[in-house]
Amino acid sequence: MAVIPKRTKYRRPHRLRYDGNAKGNTELHFGDYGLMAEEGAWITQQQIEAARVAMTRYMKRGGRVWINIFPHLSLTKIPLETRMGKGKGQPEVWVAVVKKGKIMFEIGEVEEAVAREALRLAMHKLPIRCKFVKKDGEANE
Repeated sequence: MAVIPKRTKYRRPHRLRYDGNAKGNTELHFGDYGLMAEEGAWITQQQIEAARVAMTRYMKRGGRVWINIFPHLSLTKIPLETRMGKGKGQPEVWVAVVKKGKIMFEIGEVEEAVAREALRLAMHKLPIRCKFVKKDGEANE
C-alpha cells in the first residue's frame, strides 16, 4: 500500500535537512510505549510500512498502533545518461523527515514485554538507531 500525499502544492520541493533535534512530538501522546529516533534521517514510505507490518504481526492484531510520521517530502531523480539541464526530474520516492528525539511509533493496550519486542522488530526495519520509551518518561534501550 503506497503511503503518499493525496495532493501537494509543489511536486518538487527542496530537500529538507534532518540534522538537529526534533521540535515537536518528543513525548508520548497516544500510547503507553513508543519508538524514539536517536539520530536524523529520511524514512521512506516502504520502511514505515514494513515497520508497521512487523509490529502488528507480532502483536497478532491486538493492541493499538499509532504512526506519528508521514512521508510528505518527495525526492526526485533524473534518468541515467541524461545531459545537463532539462529541469529537476520526476518524484521517485516519498520520505518523512525524522530528526533526533522524535517519537515515530506508539503502541498501547498491550503488556510491556509484547510492546518491547514489537518495537524491537520495527527498529530493524528502519535505517536509524532508535530507543524504546515508556509513558512515565523512563527511556530504555
